[in-house]
Amino acid sequence: MQIKLSNIEKTITFFSKSNNVTKIFSLSKVLISIFLMMFFSFQQGFAQFQKNEMLGNLKDYKFLGETVELIATNGFVNITPYTQNIIRIHFSKQPIKDDFSYSVIEKPQKVNASLDPMAQLFFLRTDSIDVTIQTNPLRFSCTTKDNRIIINDDLGLGISWIGDEITAYKKINTDEKFIGLGEKTGHLNRKGEGYTNWNTDAYSYSDFADPIYASIPFYIGIHDSLCYGIFLDNTAKSFFNFGAANNRFSSFTVESGDMNYYIIYGANVAEIIKSYTWLTGRMPLPPKWSLGFQQCRYGYYPESKLMEVARKLREQKIPCDMLYLDIDYMDRYRVFTWDSIRFPNPKRMLNELKSLGFHTTTIINPGIGIANNYSIYNEAKAKNYFLKYPDGEAYSGEVWPGWCNFPDFTKPEARTWWGTKFSGLVNDGIDGFWNDMNEPAMWGKHIPNSVEFDYDGRKATSLAAHNVYGMQMTRATFDGVTKLMNGKRPFILTRAVYAGTQRYSSIWTGDNNPTDDHMLTGVRLVNSLGLSGMPFAGTDISGFTGTSTAELYTRWMSIGVFTPLFRSHKSVNASESEPWSYGINTENQVRKYIELRYRLMPYIYNSFYESSVTGIPISRSLVFSDAFNKNVFDHKFENEFMFGDALLIAPCKSTDVFVKVFLPQGVWYDFYDDEQIQGNNITTVETPLNRLPIFVKAGSIIPQQSLKQNTTENPGDTLYIHVYYDEQNPHSITYYEDDGVTNANTKNEFMKRTINYNPASHNIILEASSGNYISDFKIVKLLLHSFKASEDAKPFTINNQTAKSETFSWLINDETSQVITTSFINKTEKISISW
Repeated sequence: MQIKLSNIEKTITFFSKSNNVTKIFSLSKVLISIFLMMFFSFQQGFAQFQKNEMLGNLKDYKFLGETVELIATNGFVNITPYTQNIIRIHFSKQPIKDDFSYSVIEKPQKVNASLDPMAQLFFLRTDSIDVTIQTNPLRFSCTTKDNRIIINDDLGLGISWIGDEITAYKKINTDEKFIGLGEKTGHLNRKGEGYTNWNTDAYSYSDFADPIYASIPFYIGIHDSLCYGIFLDNTAKSFFNFGAANNRFSSFTVESGDMNYYIIYGANVAEIIKSYTWLTGRMPLPPKWSLGFQQCRYGYYPESKLMEVARKLREQKIPCDMLYLDIDYMDRYRVFTWDSIRFPNPKRMLNELKSLGFHTTTIINPGIGIANNYSIYNEAKAKNYFLKYPDGEAYSGEVWPGWCNFPDFTKPEARTWWGTKFSGLVNDGIDGFWNDMNEPAMWGKHIPNSVEFDYDGRKATSLAAHNVYGMQMTRATFDGVTKLMNGKRPFILTRAVYAGTQRYSSIWTGDNNPTDDHMLTGVRLVNSLGLSGMPFAGTDISGFTGTSTAELYTRWMSIGVFTPLFRSHKSVNASESEPWSYGINTENQVRKYIELRYRLMPYIYNSFYESSVTGIPISRSLVFSDAFNKNVFDHKFENEFMFGDALLIAPCKSTDVFVKVFLPQGVWYDFYDDEQIQGNNITTVETPLNRLPIFVKAGSIIPQQSLKQNTTENPGDTLYIHVYYDEQNPHSITYYEDDGVTNANTKNEFMKRTINYNPASHNIILEASSGNYISDFKIVKLLLHSFKASEDAKPFTINNQTAKSETFSWLINDETSQVITTSFINKTEKISISW
């Protein structure tokens, strides 16, 4: 209220000293005026609190071939079929023009779409789904072709604005479940919870903390034998409510900008993930060495300490492919530098590590220390690449180097410049790049909202650009080092992401804690990231903070074997966490698990190849197997997952002696001794530290190799193909090889073939291979698990020639199983094995 009370007091005093009737009358008019002024000022003050503003009724529309443009009382709506099963719905206060997205890389496909206007209703139809548009008021629903509701608006709420904030309200269907949203703690089923997307430096976060480091506003709804996905493509802070504190609706909200989301319909969860990753991109096939064991610690300095760890790994015969250098390798924490005292000759050191079979990854932070004697700082400043306040002053925040300026990675020129700065590290021999602190994080936790970003020429404040900062940093890193590495594949790791970051980087789940509960939280985080398009994910094994027990370390390492990113990492002020740090018994147990990872490398690499082609993650929540089985969502079983297509892993605590395991429909085998177990069943299993519960799906085909100490070693002459007996169901896999290092695979330098197992016809067929790459393996050895010797182990014929078979003892950890084997030359033409 803009009224000065001192002036009012003076007026009242003046009139109170006069007996003049006229003046008294004038006083009454003045008082009335003052009252009215105060009344309307209060009214204006109350009006500053925003009210709900609904979208309103349909006023006009156009159908432009496929897109429906709607004009409502209070806004504009575009509805566009992207494919037969993906519908984009875009709401705005203004006419919709800009179509920019950091996440979506595909354009709408040619779709057989039609619009049928009817009284109070329009129907936008594709070959797969229908969108019903209610006109007064505007509401939307999506149905199958047989008229089953996939998702529909809450009829009373629909779409509404509160100031700049916009919310879409959806009806919750009977027994509906919600999964996904990427790196979100909590349970598999997110029903009854609410979540915020705002990338946050969440050191030592709790098991149910929110938000943490990543923002992927994509979830999957499951109800009535139907599945659908929702991707909300707005980089501003967003909120998802899955019936939290209400029993009426689910909703998603953005603080500013447009409401722009995609409805994805699929027959199952896998089909939805395929469609989502078609829309936002898929992981490029990473270098094979990044799939091996990775040893990391904040504190591997000086050079002698790092070399001591490397040599001991080799001396102790503990397979490992990658070592990391944290922030202490840099000169005063300045990016793109080396501490010349701690690491006097990086190139020589890195060459020595390569000779031992190690690849080295260095951390990179976005904060550039403000120092006139620092060329990186001077260059970025001169080129105007830093984030700025509205008055043009560069934004400064305090982090490891002290006061820093921060590159604007939403500026294309700054991204290109950043990518060129890796030339020194690449020339030294670094081929892994670890992007950290890129939420962005700094002391004080919060970058001011007023800081301005280029946003690829569109201009935005931190409110819109904050969540994509980490994504665009990894984009700049990936693009830059890819150009510098002469055709070799880089390894990129990041902490902060937005939807679509899978195109550039892997992710780990940040600064976690050394507890059993946090270990299992990490399992769910990795699986949820896989459900959200980020398949290459992992945790800091044993917990980044504090002290781990030997038992926890052993259990976590055993689970890590079946995690896409297999990395052990500890803080400088925490306990040491190398395999030998916990005593000889722990070292021996952990070595056997790591050795299993390396024997499974062909299977793991094939799973990564599949993911790079289809988007299906390597670690797969059991919702992939049966999204409609209540046991999948039971808290006792929600941590279980498939590692690839064949192996079911049942994570458990280090203190567990026995656990209950749910096995989905079908027949399963105990991985250690081939005991057969009927599925769609709950079974109790013993869980000593050397026996993580692992099961194999009947009919599975699992390629393995001989044990090696790292992936650069020759894998040996023999490819072992394990086949698990199934009584009647045929199975097949696509087997894939390439050099594992370069991008030559994109130029037909690969070997790919289909392997079919047909129980009814008693044969296994390796189809003719395609591609120009010559297989690493000269011999194929079939190992047939639980095939009955009396009936199924008749003399083999290979391409109609009689072949020798024998019984073989297969050793897993300390247990053996008897299998039937036969061997043959690995040829490129079709190979048919019959019995």
